[in-house]
Amino acid sequence: MNIITLPNDLNLDGTATIQLFDYRSSQEVARQQIALNQNTFSFLLEGTKEVVFEDALQSIDPAKFLLMKAGHCLMTEQLSKANSYRSVLLFFSNEMIYKFIQKYEVEHKKPYDYKTVYAFDYDAFIRRFVSSLLDIATLSKEIQQHLLVVKLDEILWYLVEIYGKDMLYSLVYTTDDSVQKFTRIIESNQLRKSTLKELAFLCNMSESTCKRMFKKHYGESPMRWFQNKRLEQAHYLLTVEKKTASEIYLEIGYESLSSFVQAYRIKYGHTPKQHQKM
Repeated sequence: MNIITLPNDLNLDGTATIQLFDYRSSQEVARQQIALNQNTFSFLLEGTKEVVFEDALQSIDPAKFLLMKAGHCLMTEQLSKANSYRSVLLFFSNEMIYKFIQKYEVEHKKPYDYKTVYAFDYDAFIRRFVSSLLDIATLSKEIQQHLLVVKLDEILWYLVEIYGKDMLYSLVYTTDDSVQKFTRIIESNQLRKSTLKELAFLCNMSESTCKRMFKKHYGESPMRWFQNKRLEQAHYLLTVEKKTASEIYLEIGYESLSSFVQAYRIKYGHTPKQHQKM
């Protein structure tokens, strides 16, 4: 599957620091590798969206919208009952955030709660805001640019008022600690069905480098490490939440009940059913 780079692959003005695109589709995509070159608001109008970033997974329907930090993610888009998908995308650079912070003398510091993706609920204000973006999209490119600067300030102030400033700090926060980023990605994906190729993409490295770094920091292969983590989660679900093997095998990433039971027996010396009778 080819990597899609946004907003570049939408044939927008590559020199603009803020861009608007009314995205519509009649095709579903699953875990598409997306390289976001700018921070992005995704105001979902039809269908559902799921994104996996380095430290989080967010799933939304048209009752919510996303704010995503520039970087790599896996994106899934599903159609509505009317077989359509629509999202109004607002792209903006870190330069725009720095200008906002400087213009309004907003205190700039390390985020207390760092995130790469935020999901917010729609309300009456946001719905009017999205409607105004669609009106702006009908105007000339020159006028759009002037108005979008004002609209970005508007939405940022509104979200800061309701949710606080950590959102701003997270967008521009960077770290040179590649090991910290690597372990954060691996451990936040330990119970998800992520392939080595997908993990390498999220880490922004080749598969061979990812595999080598994994062995160095965890002392075993990715396949063995992830299997152990999933079986440990299964052990917890069987012991604490009293679930059955048939209820959890798909949840922890096994395609069949028999393969889960076999793997569990190899690790713990007995089957899930025998465990619950002990």
